[in-house]
Amino acid sequence: MSLLVKAAQETATIASVTPASAGWRYVGFEAVRLAEGESIERRFDGEEMCVVVVSGCVTLQTAGEQADEAQQWDSLFSRDSPFDDVAPYALYAPPRTSVRATAHGAVELAICTAPAQGTLPVRLIEPAHLPSTQRGVAANTRYVRDILPQGEPAESLLVVEVRTPSGHSSSYPPHKHDADTIPAESALEETYYHRVDPPQGFVVQRVYTDERDLDETMSVEDRDVVLVPRGYHPVIVPYGYESYYLNVMAGPTRAWHFRNDPAHEWMISAPPR
Repeated sequence: MSLLVKAAQETATIASVTPASAGWRYVGFEAVRLAEGESIERRFDGEEMCVVVVSGCVTLQTAGEQADEAQQWDSLFSRDSPFDDVAPYALYAPPRTSVRATAHGAVELAICTAPAQGTLPVRLIEPAHLPSTQRGVAANTRYVRDILPQGEPAESLLVVEVRTPSGHSSSYPPHKHDADTIPAESALEETYYHRVDPPQGFVVQRVYTDERDLDETMSVEDRDVVLVPRGYHPVIVPYGYESYYLNVMAGPTRAWHFRNDPAHEWMISAPPR
């Protein structure tokens, strides 16, 4: 099975990944587009959900088994494009809670899911609480916003978005998180939802293991999804284009501990060239 899930160009569902379709246990992902006045509703019995407003303006409504789970947030807008240097709105919802999104103009949403029992309440995650941080140096520089990091409440989900400038590498040096050896490394499945600006461009992503029993290099276009079941997974951005990706991770333990590829770890302490 290919690790590349190609984007649909005209349907409301841009791309969809389930544990069954990916052949794994934890991460689910869906990207959807809505036009003015259109709505979608999602509810999961055994999974928590993080809805990320990738772009546009939406009204979000929730309903659940408890009266206090019926909430509404009107006309949430933070950015026209994920390439704007502005954080998104996001919504956390526990299992057995329905989330309805209604678009005011063109909207792009990401729906991230992972197994949960339902121990946490619904909450809105506001842009003001999502600062951008720089990671890497020189042509390895990228800008990260932790939407649902391990320091914030969730049962399984970890969600983060990354903007990478033209001509830079990202998720680099190559790192992996597929061994349950905490604190050295944690076992996490991961999806990458890619956006490219301008949209006719592409990025290159490689997923490979030390043994090379998995080694796939992909030309990834705007709105494609890459599956990372295991192995290292760097991204290279060609000159003239910018990269955005939204990562969803989950595994048996909600912790992000990674191991760099020893062959490339030298560059962390080397001076910029």
